[in-house]
Amino acid sequence: MPEAFDALMARIRACRLCEAHLPLGPRPVLQASKEARLLIVSQAPGRKVHETGIPFNDPSGDRLRDWLGIDKPTFYDANRIAIVPMGFCFPGTGGSGDLPPRPECAPTWHRPLMPHLQQVRLTLAIGSYAQAGLLAGRRGRTLTDTVQAWREHLDRGVLPLPHPSPRNRLWLARNPWFEVELLSELKRRVKEALA
Repeated sequence: MPEAFDALMARIRACRLCEAHLPLGPRPVLQASKEARLLIVSQAPGRKVHETGIPFNDPSGDRLRDWLGIDKPTFYDANRIAIVPMGFCFPGTGGSGDLPPRPECAPTWHRPLMPHLQQVRLTLAIGSYAQAGLLAGRRGRTLTDTVQAWREHLDRGVLPLPHPSPRNRLWLARNPWFEVELLSELKRRVKEALA
């Protein structure tokens, strides 16, 4: 029998599993409700999100909301949108940006949490870590290959996206098809999922 949703969320928010590896300490950041229709799976919170405890409360979130065609009140309505990263805590900073999500997090918490999200109509796999976790052997050799094959993943209800980080400006410039082909379809699918 699955654990009660509220009890599970309380355990996730109290998690200290990888505390010894987190430079700023644990602060699990996620948003979920059993009524959510859209699931956003990303990598892990950045430093600003760690400080505020609000998912995507940074320039990446501004760009993501623009891509989705939704405002902040809609985005932060847990009854409509679940935000469940591969790592719930800020992993620290490395030489070229934030470190990868801690490997303990998703295997520990996704399995008991995902069965509670039965109303989800569309899942967004944002960035290579989320795509590795959700698409496994069905993903392409590179993030670009995976995102370009977005139509192939929609039959399973998953839409792969690049990370909306300002660091990805170069990727967006090199891949103009993303804005031309995918963004209008993304907005349409999000609107359908939330209707």
